[in-house]
Amino acid sequence: MSYLVLARRWRPQNFDDVVGQRPVTQTLKNAITKDRIAHALLFTGPRGVGKTTTARILAKAVNCERGCTPDPCGECASCAAIAAGRSVDCLEIDGASNRGIDEVRELREIVRYAPSRDKHKVIIIDEVHMLTEPAFNALLKTLEEPPPGVIFILATTHAHKIPPTILSRCQRHDFRRLGQGEILPRLQQIAREEEATISDGAMKAIARAAEGSLRDAQSLLDQAIAYSGNEVSEEDVAVVLGLVEGELLAQTTEAIIERDSGLALGVVESLSARGDDLQRFCQELLAHLRDLMVSKVSKDPTPLLQLSRVPPETIRSQAKAMTLADLETIFQGLSRAEFEMRRAPYPRFVLEMALVEATEARSLQTLEALLDRLSALEEKLPTGRTSATGPAPFPLIAATPVLPP
Repeated sequence: MSYLVLARRWRPQNFDDVVGQRPVTQTLKNAITKDRIAHALLFTGPRGVGKTTTARILAKAVNCERGCTPDPCGECASCAAIAAGRSVDCLEIDGASNRGIDEVRELREIVRYAPSRDKHKVIIIDEVHMLTEPAFNALLKTLEEPPPGVIFILATTHAHKIPPTILSRCQRHDFRRLGQGEILPRLQQIAREEEATISDGAMKAIARAAEGSLRDAQSLLDQAIAYSGNEVSEEDVAVVLGLVEGELLAQTTEAIIERDSGLALGVVESLSARGDDLQRFCQELLAHLRDLMVSKVSKDPTPLLQLSRVPPETIRSQAKAMTLADLETIFQGLSRAEFEMRRAPYPRFVLEMALVEATEARSLQTLEALLDRLSALEEKLPTGRTSATGPAPFPLIAATPVLPP
């Protein structure tokens, strides 16, 4: 039994299907139309945003049997072979496992020969930053002046690790991280085609957890459908992702508002007893505090809220009970704790100390408030003038004249 995961089954097959990378795809389409394709391209950007997919589409576009076109047919033998990863003229090389100078020397021998069937030989090196320095040096001359009909496409998530001598020989295209508004429509399309019913809250939770990676979002959607079937709720997604219930987030925030350290520590105890990820809980609590800030400063906060597991009326009431200075102070303390939890031997202790500090925190007074208090104190001080009904508050010392000698 062979199941093809959603991330592979829904991989874009043409430039127009690539989500959120129009500056890159439009540049490549124009280059194909005007016959200005560079012989060495560098695709860089975060994981799961379409670098390798775009490289495959470019390989199909220059080798389509219908001619070099920005819209490959996807049906001819060349397009089908490239899409399936079995084309002899489109080589995909993993830079992490083929990083030595011997592998690069072998690659130089391969590109010396003309394409077997297609018009161009396309070499895609994924995670190219993993190559060793001698391997990069061996690739320099071939990358600068490759044989006719050879196109190099280098893909990486760490462009800063590539030597400048390689960068200067490539045409660079930067892929950006995707927004939730770009990921959601594709997830909804996949859900419709897969005949799965997924709530809006579940979709938003998946898009938010993907952190800008469409591939991660598709993998999480696949996992959620496998867990709950064709009816996926927000609670199901929370279980799959290991998210904290909104009730616990609201309860912890209420403990901070009421200065109840014992209640906050009780929440940590319950999470630890269940084996939940305390660092993830801290991140979720930070997101909830962010929602409180948005609710406090925005006239219409609903479209801007990140967490939908906490009821809106709870967010409004908690935001009203806290000042912006309180939120900023508590947010900074928990942010430091979240960072320290990554390397602390006992992350629970770090979180507990941060929550106790948050429950005891007092917001710093603003300069205007301090000036108002100072003015009020000055008004209560004695003026130092002589009263009409009593003696002066301080004795007057008469000046003694100085006589000449």
